[in-house]
Amino acid sequence: MNQLTQSLEQEGSSRFLSRGLAFLARPSVAVWAAIPLRLIVGYGFMEHGLAKLSKGPENFAAILCTMGVPAPHLMAWLTILTELIGGLAVLLGAFVALVSLPMAAVLVVATLTVHLPYGFSSIKLLSVTSGRAQFGPPGYELDLLYLACLAALVFGGSGPMAIDGLLRKWRKGGHSFLDQSH
Repeated sequence: MNQLTQSLEQEGSSRFLSRGLAFLARPSVAVWAAIPLRLIVGYGFMEHGLAKLSKGPENFAAILCTMGVPAPHLMAWLTILTELIGGLAVLLGAFVALVSLPMAAVLVVATLTVHLPYGFSSIKLLSVTSGRAQFGPPGYELDLLYLACLAALVFGGSGPMAIDGLLRKWRKGGHSFLDQSH
Protein backbone atom coordinates (compact mmCIF):
# COMPACT_ATOMS: atom_id res chain seq x y z
CA MET A 1 0.00 0.00 0.00
CA ASN A 2 2.87 2.32 0.82
CA GLN A 3 4.34 1.85 -2.68
CA LEU A 4 0.97 2.58 -4.28
CA THR A 5 0.67 5.83 -2.30
CA GLN A 6 4.20 6.87 -3.27
CA SER A 7 3.52 6.04 -6.92
CA LEU A 8 0.35 8.12 -6.94
CA GLU A 9 2.13 11.01 -5.22
CA GLN A 10 4.95 10.88 -7.78
CA GLU A 11 2.48 10.70 -10.64
CA GLY A 12 0.60 13.67 -9.23
CA SER A 13 3.72 15.75 -8.78
CA SER A 14 5.03 14.90 -12.25
CA ARG A 15 1.63 15.79 -13.73
CA PHE A 16 1.75 19.08 -11.82
CA LEU A 17 5.29 19.69 -13.06
CA SER A 18 4.43 18.90 -16.67
CA ARG A 19 1.39 21.20 -16.47
CA GLY A 20 3.58 23.96 -15.06
CA LEU A 21 6.16 23.49 -17.80
CA ALA A 22 3.44 23.34 -20.43
CA PHE A 23 2.12 26.66 -19.13
CA LEU A 24 5.58 28.24 -19.56
CA ALA A 25 5.83 26.91 -23.11
CA ARG A 26 2.54 28.47 -24.22
CA PRO A 27 3.03 31.20 -26.83
CA SER A 28 1.17 33.70 -24.65
CA VAL A 29 3.81 33.25 -21.92
CA ALA A 30 6.88 32.51 -24.06
CA VAL A 31 6.57 35.83 -25.88
CA TRP A 32 7.60 37.59 -22.63
CA ALA A 33 11.01 35.86 -22.64
CA ALA A 34 12.49 38.71 -24.66
CA ILE A 35 11.96 41.25 -21.87
CA PRO A 36 14.58 39.96 -19.40
CA LEU A 37 17.02 39.58 -22.32
CA ARG A 38 16.43 43.17 -23.36
CA LEU A 39 16.80 44.41 -19.79
CA ILE A 40 20.08 42.66 -19.01
CA VAL A 41 21.70 43.24 -22.41
CA GLY A 42 20.57 46.86 -22.63
CA TYR A 43 21.57 47.68 -19.07
CA GLY A 44 24.85 45.77 -19.37
CA PHE A 45 25.94 47.62 -22.49
CA MET A 46 24.90 50.99 -21.07
CA GLU A 47 26.78 50.27 -17.83
CA HIS A 48 29.97 49.47 -19.76
CA GLY A 49 29.59 52.61 -21.87
CA LEU A 50 28.98 54.77 -18.79
CA ALA A 51 32.01 53.26 -17.04
CA LYS A 52 34.24 54.16 -19.99
CA LEU A 53 32.71 57.62 -20.17
CA SER A 54 33.06 58.30 -16.42
CA LYS A 55 36.72 57.24 -16.38
CA GLY A 56 37.35 59.47 -19.37
CA PRO A 57 37.26 58.46 -23.03
CA GLU A 58 40.93 59.48 -23.28
CA ASN A 59 41.83 56.75 -20.78
CA PHE A 60 39.99 54.14 -22.84
CA ALA A 61 41.69 55.52 -25.96
CA ALA A 62 45.09 55.09 -24.24
CA ILE A 63 44.27 51.43 -23.57
CA LEU A 64 43.27 50.97 -27.21
CA CYS A 65 46.49 52.68 -28.30
CA THR A 66 48.66 50.29 -26.25
CA MET A 67 46.77 47.39 -27.86
CA GLY A 68 47.67 48.73 -31.31
CA VAL A 69 44.13 49.70 -32.32
CA PRO A 70 44.23 52.19 -35.20
CA ALA A 71 42.66 55.62 -34.56
CA PRO A 72 42.28 54.89 -30.84
CA HIS A 73 40.39 58.10 -29.97
CA LEU A 74 37.86 57.56 -32.73
CA MET A 75 37.47 53.89 -31.83
CA ALA A 76 37.06 54.77 -28.14
CA TRP A 77 34.20 57.13 -28.93
CA LEU A 78 32.60 54.72 -31.40
CA THR A 79 32.72 51.96 -28.78
CA ILE A 80 31.28 54.19 -26.05
CA LEU A 81 28.48 55.46 -28.30
CA THR A 82 27.72 51.93 -29.51
CA GLU A 83 27.43 50.75 -25.91
CA LEU A 84 25.30 53.70 -24.78
CA ILE A 85 22.99 54.11 -27.79
CA GLY A 86 22.84 50.41 -28.61
CA GLY A 87 22.19 49.53 -24.98
CA LEU A 88 19.36 52.05 -24.71
CA ALA A 89 17.85 50.86 -27.99
CA VAL A 90 17.90 47.22 -26.88
CA LEU A 91 16.48 48.17 -23.49
CA LEU A 92 13.57 49.92 -25.22
CA GLY A 93 13.24 47.26 -27.91
CA ALA A 94 13.94 49.82 -30.65
CA PHE A 95 15.73 48.95 -33.90
CA VAL A 96 17.18 45.84 -32.24
CA ALA A 97 18.20 44.14 -35.49
CA LEU A 98 20.02 47.29 -36.62
CA VAL A 99 21.86 48.13 -33.38
CA SER A 100 22.81 44.49 -32.80
CA LEU A 101 25.35 44.60 -35.64
CA PRO A 102 27.73 47.19 -34.14
CA MET A 103 27.11 45.76 -30.67
CA ALA A 104 28.11 42.29 -31.90
CA ALA A 105 31.18 43.81 -33.55
CA VAL A 106 32.25 45.36 -30.22
CA LEU A 107 31.79 41.97 -28.52
CA VAL A 108 33.76 40.05 -31.16
CA VAL A 109 36.63 42.55 -31.01
CA ALA A 110 36.65 42.42 -27.18
CA THR A 111 36.66 38.62 -27.30
CA LEU A 112 39.53 38.36 -29.77
CA THR A 113 41.71 41.18 -28.42
CA VAL A 114 41.09 41.15 -24.67
CA HIS A 115 39.31 38.07 -23.29
CA LEU A 116 40.45 35.14 -25.44
CA PRO A 117 43.87 34.74 -23.78
CA TYR A 118 42.14 34.28 -20.40
CA GLY A 119 40.07 31.29 -21.47
CA PHE A 120 36.35 30.69 -21.30
CA SER A 121 35.38 31.32 -17.67
CA SER A 122 34.35 34.80 -16.62
CA ILE A 123 35.24 34.05 -12.98
CA LYS A 124 38.86 33.44 -12.05
CA LEU A 125 39.20 33.13 -8.29
CA LEU A 126 42.82 33.97 -7.47
CA SER A 127 42.69 34.11 -3.68
CA VAL A 128 40.69 35.09 -0.65
CA THR A 129 42.34 37.86 1.36
CA SER A 130 40.83 39.21 4.58
CA GLY A 131 37.59 37.38 3.78
CA ARG A 132 37.30 38.98 0.34
CA ALA A 133 37.60 37.17 -2.95
CA GLN A 134 40.24 38.39 -5.40
CA PHE A 135 39.47 37.73 -9.05
CA GLY A 136 41.61 37.65 -12.17
CA PRO A 137 40.76 38.92 -15.63
CA PRO A 138 37.55 37.55 -17.15
CA GLY A 139 37.46 35.18 -20.10
CA TYR A 140 35.12 35.34 -23.08
CA GLU A 141 32.12 33.62 -21.47
CA LEU A 142 30.08 36.80 -21.00
CA ASP A 143 30.86 37.99 -24.51
CA LEU A 144 29.33 34.76 -25.83
CA LEU A 145 26.30 35.16 -23.57
CA TYR A 146 25.72 38.71 -24.81
CA LEU A 147 26.08 37.51 -28.43
CA ALA A 148 23.59 34.70 -27.81
CA CYS A 149 21.10 37.14 -26.25
CA LEU A 150 21.46 39.55 -29.17
CA ALA A 151 20.92 36.69 -31.63
CA ALA A 152 17.83 35.56 -29.71
CA LEU A 153 16.40 39.08 -29.85
CA VAL A 154 17.14 39.50 -33.55
CA PHE A 155 15.73 36.12 -34.58
CA GLY A 156 12.96 35.86 -31.97
CA GLY A 157 11.88 39.49 -31.87
CA SER A 158 11.93 42.19 -29.21
CA GLY A 159 8.82 40.89 -27.48
CA PRO A 160 6.00 42.91 -25.96
CA MET A 161 6.37 46.48 -24.76
CA ALA A 162 8.96 47.16 -27.45
CA ILE A 163 9.20 50.16 -29.73
CA ASP A 164 9.86 47.77 -32.65
CA GLY A 165 6.38 46.28 -32.12
CA LEU A 166 4.76 49.73 -32.00
CA LEU A 167 6.51 50.73 -35.23
CA ARG A 168 5.40 47.49 -36.91
CA LYS A 169 1.75 48.17 -35.94
CA TRP A 170 2.08 51.76 -37.15
CA ARG A 171 3.41 50.65 -40.56
CA LYS A 172 0.69 47.97 -40.86
CA GLY A 173 -1.85 50.75 -40.35
CA GLY A 174 -0.70 52.28 -43.64
CA HIS A 175 1.67 54.84 -42.19
CA SER A 176 5.11 55.55 -43.60
CA PHE A 177 8.09 57.55 -42.47
CA LEU A 178 8.28 59.11 -45.93
CA ASP A 179 4.57 60.00 -46.11
CA GLN A 180 4.12 63.70 -45.25
CA SER A 181 0.31 63.56 -44.95
CA HIS A 182 0.26 61.95 -41.47
